[in-house]
Amino acid sequence: MSDLLAGPVEAAAGLAVYGADAVDKSAPASTREALVKADVPSKLAAKDAGLWGPDAEAEAKVRLGWVDTHRRSRELLAQLAELKAELADLDHVVLAGMGGSSLAPEVITRTLGRPLTVLDTTDPGQVRAALGDRLERTVVVVASKSGSTVETDSHRRAYWQAFLDAGMTEAEAGRHFVIVTDPGSPLETTAAEMGAFTVLADPNVGGRYSALTAFGLVPSALAGVEVAELLDQADALSESLAGDRDNPALALGAALGAAATLARDKVALVSDGTGIDGLGDWAEQLIAESTGKAGVGILPVVVESPQSPGATGPDVLTVSYGGALTAGDVPGGGADPDVAVNGPLGAQFLAWEYATAVAGVVLGIDPFNQPNVTESKENTNKILASGLPAETPSFTEGAIEVYAPQGAPGDLAGVLRWLLDGLGDDGYLAVMAYLDRFADADAARLRPLLAGASGRPVTFGWGPRFLHSTGQYHKGGPQVGSYLQVTGAVTEDLAVPGKPYTFGELQAAQAAGDRQALAGRERPLLRLHLTDRAAGVAQLLDAAGELRA
Repeated sequence: MSDLLAGPVEAAAGLAVYGADAVDKSAPASTREALVKADVPSKLAAKDAGLWGPDAEAEAKVRLGWVDTHRRSRELLAQLAELKAELADLDHVVLAGMGGSSLAPEVITRTLGRPLTVLDTTDPGQVRAALGDRLERTVVVVASKSGSTVETDSHRRAYWQAFLDAGMTEAEAGRHFVIVTDPGSPLETTAAEMGAFTVLADPNVGGRYSALTAFGLVPSALAGVEVAELLDQADALSESLAGDRDNPALALGAALGAAATLARDKVALVSDGTGIDGLGDWAEQLIAESTGKAGVGILPVVVESPQSPGATGPDVLTVSYGGALTAGDVPGGGADPDVAVNGPLGAQFLAWEYATAVAGVVLGIDPFNQPNVTESKENTNKILASGLPAETPSFTEGAIEVYAPQGAPGDLAGVLRWLLDGLGDDGYLAVMAYLDRFADADAARLRPLLAGASGRPVTFGWGPRFLHSTGQYHKGGPQVGSYLQVTGAVTEDLAVPGKPYTFGELQAAQAAGDRQALAGRERPLLRLHLTDRAAGVAQLLDAAGELRA
């Protein structure tokens, strides 16, 4: 921590970045100086679409609205106030959205202590639990930029049917929906047919950069957040973005880029406990989906605490985040990160977006496209049409069916050890759990156990949520990953109204589709299917806990 305190602090508008200068100076030449010499700060603030090269220019031209969307979003405030008054009797807010449509509102409401039910799953148990909760007092925010996201469309159908089954007329059911989408999307037409409230989002902002657009603000405002404060915080920071000095977002972006060029291309994201809750999950998608392509990228690893396994390592840049520091606080919360970022949430959103775009300049990639995301989606659609491929487990141990490559060990502990031993000095393990993130929450304890046993970075993602996040990095980033997919038996399925498949079948098809995408890259892949979820999770945790690095 003394290094953070001794080094220069880059600060503006209440946001401070500690330690970035030391990271940049560890490179043979200053990354920041090169960015300044190329006028990157002023060009980015001016939304210059040519910063990422000619191949990225067309995409960047329609994706740089996030630079000043916080100003245009003020036009939403009157509409949000009217919407809150109109729906004052509906005090249970459900957000049906995936990836960029759900991660920012979850951070906002968790940080500011407002209740929001986030539905970003196809697990039938988790969907059923949401449907059975305070239906008559529920307003469902259906959020999809494209308007065609299969998970979100399925949630909309399920809630519509549930409202009708509860005795509501179609007109009454329509009042329980607020649709957030881009102008002209298929969902805008559907909203009109439903008689739902519609809020149109900024079309020049990509999903993962949309925290301060209608996608972040509508559900947060309905949940009781004073969203104008977030816009004020971002607006105050925006005045620094064109500057060569006193530009904390530039310092952060240069540090991320410099570290990645020095083979420190994994970023451990850890909360310092000073009041911002869950920002790492949002930044995970932003960084992974923006940089993980063309065989390069920065892998974000969300860790539970500064002391958790995987928070440090020779190829890891440890970055803590938190609220504005007060007297007696120290950057990093008493731990020893490489970089600490502290400040108000609205400024954090804008700073991380800017820093990620800057890192894209350093890495020479387009930070606004996601060329590999559709691969698993297309596989899923084919499987839904043709049926799940036949698979036979390699062996069964207790409540776990093990599907392993030929030649892998024939016992659970052995096959887990085999997977970890194959990580090498530059690899990482991705745990992908197609389960209920509330009922099966203990599965997340696998991450620190496997990180401790392997000594390597380990990520954890709930499926299909991670497909809209780290899924791009898995396929497009450096091909050094190994993958542990965990699926679970469905004891009580749930129909997707108007579709020829159930939520359980959709979840299974998504898992199988992603397996096909990963298998095509010939990377180590192990699937564990829990025939009894509770028993299987407990068994798996026991097996992982017995492993040693």
